[in-house]
Amino acid sequence: MTKLTLFHTADVHIARFDAIRDRIAPGVTLTHINRPDWLTRARAGDDTVAPECLAEFAAAGPALCSCTTLGPLADQAGITRIDRPMMRQAAEQANSVLMAYCVDSTAETSLSLLKDCIGDRPVAITPLPILEAWPLFEAGNQAQYAHAIASKVRANAAGHDCILLAQASMDVAVPLLNGLPVLTPAETAFAEAIR
Repeated sequence: MTKLTLFHTADVHIARFDAIRDRIAPGVTLTHINRPDWLTRARAGDDTVAPECLAEFAAAGPALCSCTTLGPLADQAGITRIDRPMMRQAAEQANSVLMAYCVDSTAETSLSLLKDCIGDRPVAITPLPILEAWPLFEAGNQAQYAHAIASKVRANAAGHDCILLAQASMDVAVPLLNGLPVLTPAETAFAEAIR
């Protein structure tokens, strides 16, 4: 694949995915479409966001949606859903999963996907909301956002053989979580999308 469209709901993801592309697939041309209003509207329960997303996703050709909340719509449209490859990996490997997330609207979509990927295998799942971190992300304070995530994950990591950072934005906490079995969605999903 030489071209990929990426749908985002925060402009910080543009540089993140450009860096991933530069590292693993420098020949791929990326088109970034940033629609923060989609996440705002989805979180507010706006019913008009779904048909709008689906229409744009369907018209894009090969594409990836980096917003976890909009993941079910990405599935419907047949484009790469940011968290699906990571969830499949966790379902295959883990016996006890700690799933951290920072946006309330992510919880249901992520848990549903993880359970679907696990199927009948006996895997313990512990959701870990870190909702207090999201205002730091919205304010553009990446350093404090990363520290808030890492602090809560470390405090709850014991007994889990897999820690999922459910949203692409949470990747910033990875350097602070050395030594823990952390999975993140962005690079795994990008690699799948370009295949």
